[in-house]
Amino acid sequence: MADSNVTMAPQRSQDKTPIQLLHEYGIKISSAPKYELIHADGDAHQPSFMFSVTIGEVTCKGRGSTKKAAKHEAAEAALKLLKRDSQIIDQRDNNGLSPEAGEASNPVGILQELAMQRVWCLPEYVVFMETGPGHMKEFTIACRLEGLEETGSGSSKKLARRAAAENMIAKLQSLSGSSEITWSPPSRVYVESLRNSTGEKVSLLKRTPLSLPNTDYIQMLLEISLELGFQVTYIDIDELTVNGQYQCLVELSTRPVTVCHGSGVTSSNAHNAAAHNALQYIKMVASKH
Repeated sequence: MADSNVTMAPQRSQDKTPIQLLHEYGIKISSAPKYELIHADGDAHQPSFMFSVTIGEVTCKGRGSTKKAAKHEAAEAALKLLKRDSQIIDQRDNNGLSPEAGEASNPVGILQELAMQRVWCLPEYVVFMETGPGHMKEFTIACRLEGLEETGSGSSKKLARRAAAENMIAKLQSLSGSSEITWSPPSRVYVESLRNSTGEKVSLLKRTPLSLPNTDYIQMLLEISLELGFQVTYIDIDELTVNGQYQCLVELSTRPVTVCHGSGVTSSNAHNAAAHNALQYIKMVASKH
């Protein structure tokens, strides 16, 4: 079993706001945060705004002297609530252990806490496999975190998720060479830095029209991502468009995260369209002076 005494960075990086963190979490669970202005009052020189944010089944409120500050406070409250709920769920799975003991040996909570303190994308859990008859199910879940992936199995999804998180912690400790996690993910590519890129693929993109038929934009985006050092993830959307087309999002692990939409008559066409839109964005940013 992995050592759960993980040492975490005491300070929180200032280059990601609660709004950005909640947005990234929303991408992972395919449920974008929705902000709503509840009311605005106060004097002209000292206004006060209250916003609510809803993500999944969680709704929180925040107040501030600007709309942005109120949104930040609401997002921070939601992040704290999501973190607490995750720990409560896993404590229930501890077969009668006290809440204190559950929290200390809760790999899912530990991993989420680590990701939030290091300002990483939150861990993503995906059901990888489901086998066995109804009364003896065996689940395998993949835990994905900053380009790494580990799997875990169990007789329930919760147990499989815990095993996957435990294996991810062990992986991070192995990469760090000790029980204290010092590993860092590859440095992120800042969107602004694309303007100064002199890479071969980006230079070619600047000269290439993005209107040629039968172009494999997925491959083109992959080549640029390898040259610049960011990851590309396609997220299928279950709902079809009003015209009956498939749709998806493509997420680039730039800072801030870049997300583009695409639709098409097949899932593959939707991916290609999303890649095309991402390339258009990269080309536009890279061509600015």
